[in-house]
Amino acid sequence: MGEVVLCSPPERGGDGAPSDLLLAAAAIARVDRVFALGGAGAIAAMAYGTPSIPAVDRIVGPGNAWVAEAKRQIAGTVPIDAPAGPSEVLIIADAHASVAAIVRELVAQAEHDPDACALAVLVGVDGVELELALHAEVASTPRREVVSAALAAAGGVLVAGSLAEALAFANDYAAEHLVLNVADPEAALAQVRGAGAVFLGESSAVAFGDYASGGNHVLPTAGAARAWSGLSVLEFMRWTSWQQLSPLGAASLATTTATLAEAEGLPAHAASALAWGAR
Repeated sequence: MGEVVLCSPPERGGDGAPSDLLLAAAAIARVDRVFALGGAGAIAAMAYGTPSIPAVDRIVGPGNAWVAEAKRQIAGTVPIDAPAGPSEVLIIADAHASVAAIVRELVAQAEHDPDACALAVLVGVDGVELELALHAEVASTPRREVVSAALAAAGGVLVAGSLAEALAFANDYAAEHLVLNVADPEAALAQVRGAGAVFLGESSAVAFGDYASGGNHVLPTAGAARAWSGLSVLEFMRWTSWQQLSPLGAASLATTTATLAEAEGLPAHAASALAWGAR
């Protein structure tokens, strides 16, 4: 069994240790060692090792822009989970959706930080009604300054002529969080080719995925979902293939192998195969 190492910065105003909430979560997750260290320094320490922090085999988990850049730079030394940037959500909503639910998702995503991206693509939804509801919701939310900054910088409401058009845009965009607030979300899901995590239906709020419904909160952003998946236990597994050929099996593959090796200009490879004869 391998060792699980966690680095997290000390809690502000605390005793130099990470927060009690984080330590409790680490205990539940059976983390072996916890270090009070964060930022790019923590990534470097885990990648290369220090006298007190061991070099690890893989680095996963979220962080700020400095952490994301540090992970990108050491990815050739230690595998990472996925490139990550600011949090984002794309909501596809049709006439079946309530304006209030769309607005809640936009505001919830925008309250992460001023760089968060919150987009909605509407199919048959009253855009004017949504805009009015969004202004009212922003004005009443406690983190209104952060929400306003995020929506002004990277928020938006788009209109699509059909659900198919909206889904085509979603596949090009490959959002971190994709909300399918439509009449038949299961059918729409079958058309999704790129997304970090998909939330089906109005009651499947992204906040549930962040905290309680079981999906991992570490997801690819900025279009990386076209090639990367969200963090899972698979990140901690690897496979080693093995092959065993009988003499008869080796002979049956000898001619094919030699032909391909010679086409590549590797005669010793061809000879190695043909040494077993050809059948």
